[in-house]
Amino acid sequence: MAEVGLVGLWLPIVLSSVALFFLGFLSFMVLGFHKADWSELPDEDAFATAVRDLNIPVGNYMFPYCADAEQMNSEAFIQKQQQGPVGLVQLWQPGSGMGKQLACQFVFLLVTTFCIGYLATLGVPAGADFMQVFRFVGTAGMLIYTAANVPTTIWFQSRLTGHVIDGVLNGLATGIIFALLWPEAPTTG
Repeated sequence: MAEVGLVGLWLPIVLSSVALFFLGFLSFMVLGFHKADWSELPDEDAFATAVRDLNIPVGNYMFPYCADAEQMNSEAFIQKQQQGPVGLVQLWQPGSGMGKQLACQFVFLLVTTFCIGYLATLGVPAGADFMQVFRFVGTAGMLIYTAANVPTTIWFQSRLTGHVIDGVLNGLATGIIFALLWPEAPTTG
């Protein structure tokens, strides 16, 4: 059984990353899988004015907030929790474009497809047929790109449907690209 080195997988790693980057664009901007992930506030202007007037620094905030388990069990926290509202607020730097996030997303895709490639070198020999590579790499890709969103959904009550669709499509695309470009077994001579 001939092993595959990571150097031999540079093309599927890069092409998968590029393909997944564009699949993300299609998912968010064209197909609208994530349109229902966000809702408009009933009075967005009043909310924005109230938050702006508080001069809250950029960051992630939970309300009601508790610093530790003791505070979480306090009468005051429990009352706030029952009374509501309960939630999370993320505040970003005003006017910051999406360039940094897009670059970080691409780096994330490169790293994950590199890791999938590394995993595949451990389990799929050179010269493996299309389906063997596709099943291995596609499954690894679906696990990575789908399971990563489940804890966020559990803890922060975010919508999972679009992320599962994205994860399955990303895994399938990665599997297809790797299977098409998988190195041949070395010839003996």
